[in-house]
Amino acid sequence: MLLRIWNSLEEGLVALLLAVMTLLTFFYVVVTNLYNVFYDLGDAYPALETPAFAVGDWLLGIGQEMTWSLAMTTTIFAWLIFLGIAYGVRVGAHIGVDLLVRLLPRPWQRVCGVLSCLIFMAYAGLLMVSSAQWVDSLQVTGIGAEDLGMFGLKEWHVALIEPLGFGLIIARLIEVLVRILRGQQLGLEQSSEVSDALALAQESDADSDTRRTKP
Repeated sequence: MLLRIWNSLEEGLVALLLAVMTLLTFFYVVVTNLYNVFYDLGDAYPALETPAFAVGDWLLGIGQEMTWSLAMTTTIFAWLIFLGIAYGVRVGAHIGVDLLVRLLPRPWQRVCGVLSCLIFMAYAGLLMVSSAQWVDSLQVTGIGAEDLGMFGLKEWHVALIEPLGFGLIIARLIEVLVRILRGQQLGLEQSSEVSDALALAQESDADSDTRRTKP
């Protein structure tokens, strides 16, 4: 039950951040380019000059006040990266080079999977501790985030995703490790570019054969 809630929250947060980042970027691009349309409209039709210029000035003002949008988009993107890493571990989306591992007997493949999880967990743990120390130093200084101070955001708020993200990665690796020890999977079940390419080639050949056999 808790695992399903966790998975849903993770997927929902990733989707929400991606949507906010996309909409924010879209709105900023529209605002910073649309004011020219009203200026051109006022120049082309003198009768509409006053209202058209007023709307153009209003849109231009909004665009100039949204200097924070780039910093906000960058912050959201950073959060998406770390949340996406943990999500990728969960669904096995990370690229893995396991050609030699697959040549080993199944018990040894499981051993390699356990060792891989332990190594990755140790690496993520080191990064989590060091990033937590960095966030702690930022919290002590209390420096405001660049261009985001109007929202009350500090630099440590932005950097908080690093130790949090590495913690989520470790949690997902533990989940994978438990499944390996229970015999539910052999390894990390990472994505393989070679396997994906072969699968796509086989699908393409099958489609070609189907088209040839059709009257």
